[in-house]
Amino acid sequence: MTTEHFWTGLVDDAAVFPPGDADLTTAVRAYVDRTGEPAALVGSFVLRDTDLPTLPAGFSGPVTVVVTGGAGQLAGPAALCGKRGLALAGLDVALRDLDDPAGNARRVVAAVDAARAEGVLAEDVPVHVELPQSEASYAWLAAADEVAAAELRLKLRTGGLDAHQVPSPALLASWVDAALDRETPFRCTAGLHRALRHTGDDGVDRHGFLNLLTATRRAFDGATTAEVVATLEDRDLQPDVAELAGARRWFTSFGSCSIDEPMADIRALGLA
Repeated sequence: MTTEHFWTGLVDDAAVFPPGDADLTTAVRAYVDRTGEPAALVGSFVLRDTDLPTLPAGFSGPVTVVVTGGAGQLAGPAALCGKRGLALAGLDVALRDLDDPAGNARRVVAAVDAARAEGVLAEDVPVHVELPQSEASYAWLAAADEVAAAELRLKLRTGGLDAHQVPSPALLASWVDAALDRETPFRCTAGLHRALRHTGDDGVDRHGFLNLLTATRRAFDGATTAEVVATLEDRDLQPDVAELAGARRWFTSFGSCSIDEPMADIRALGLA
């Protein structure tokens, strides 16, 4: 049974982001030159909107653009991609108003609607809204409601350089549950370099992307919260290809500054 269908396009190349911090020109060259199985694993090239003007000539993408400003700065990068002939795979924008995330989400929705109406953002380009790394409170869920109602997507931050940036399994499970309740696809960023849950060299417990894929599918199939948390915590998980493939409808991709690590783990588990 082929397994490529579950990992094709799973990882967005975020080499220019921490902790990789690769030079833009070098990162683009590596993205373009990649061949074989790692190429199939990789989806879009992720960069900041401020990097767009300095992209090497001739590069056409696909790119996922992280908007570094607020909702008011969303249309500009989309328009610039059009002018440069870049295939725009998606836009990522983080909610910045932590006191009123739902209001902030409505402003993002309005900006997306305006950009689509102006013709600078195509209807089929997904926009991922990054919600705060906090408990799924009433305000957090209200923001998720706004995102879902507008048929935008969610972005979940699953790690970072420091321990406090890694959500607990219970917190991550609550975010996945919120996305599935709203039938809203999501992508993730940070901390998912390895396939299975593990303790990093810095002593910090990190999530595994196969744990998250499996947990997503099991949550969709009706697993209890405790079962989803246990799946996220399972360091000896035996991945089921059918579960992994089925989860991709919801957990669409994750950004990673490393391509070699995810591919090495997939191979080691006999999934490639």
